Amino acid sequence: MVQKDANYYIQHLGLEPHPEGGYFKGTYASEQSMDAFGTTRKLYTSIYFLLGEGDVSHFHRLKSDELWYFHGGSPLLVHVIDEEGNYLEHKLGLDIENGEIPQVLVPKNSIFGSSVIENGSFSLVGCMVAPGFDFEDFELFTQKELLEKHSQHEQIIRKLAYEKLPE
Repeated sequence: MVQKDANYYIQHLGLEPHPEGGYFKGTYASEQSMDAFGTTRKLYTSIYFLLGEGDVSHFHRLKSDELWYFHGGSPLLVHVIDEEGNYLEHKLGLDIENGEIPQVLVPKNSIFGSSVIENGSFSLVGCMVAPGFDFEDFELFTQKELLEKHSQHEQIIRKLAYEKLPE
């Protein structure tokens, strides 16, 4: 079997750059909707998400819960600063004996990002958001913003937060 790299999945799944970093493609949005956040949202949405070598998913926040599912490549670290300011790290992967889990929940209103564990590799995951994802509910952060509130997590903030937000 031929080893497939990140570019293979980006091309064959039709992934596009995501503002938080990495690549994504929407795969499903429920036909049902609900009232949420003072407007109407899909009941849930799902995407493919890929981080390549050297990519990170920069710290961001959603108003909804997000479930992450491991699909392939290197395991992924999901970094979370919860609403109380606690830092949590989840290993998303299939090596259960070494602390990895195939599914991770990121609770709504948490600040989170992710990084590939193995150098020179990539991670392909799926993410399901409920109530459904909308860019109106998506908030990116700068290092300065996060350090003002969570200076105890300076090392990971400097790794996963933008110095300046992309335009």
